[in-house]
Amino acid sequence: MRTWNEILSAAAGTIVLNDTSTYTGNIAAIHVIGDTVFDTLADAKGNDKADYITTPATAVKAGAMLTPFDKQNAFTTIKLTSGSVVLVL
Repeated sequence: MRTWNEILSAAAGTIVLNDTSTYTGNIAAIHVIGDTVFDTLADAKGNDKADYITTPATAVKAGAMLTPFDKQNAFTTIKLTSGSVVLVL
């Protein structure tokens, strides 16, 4: 797994997710760029959106940065109901 410096500098690239398709893969961090409601958010350890967002039905405000609890277990699945995020790979 990459170091936090590599993650924060997006050394492995980024993807803008701004639709309701499901993205699967290793996601080191998620930067919310527009108020966003998550349909699905899961990490490699089985944590889901309720573990990361205290009120999952409410939009996460633009500017938020989500990172997995354990950098060795990246986010693996994300699907949006609305909004836009940058996936840091």
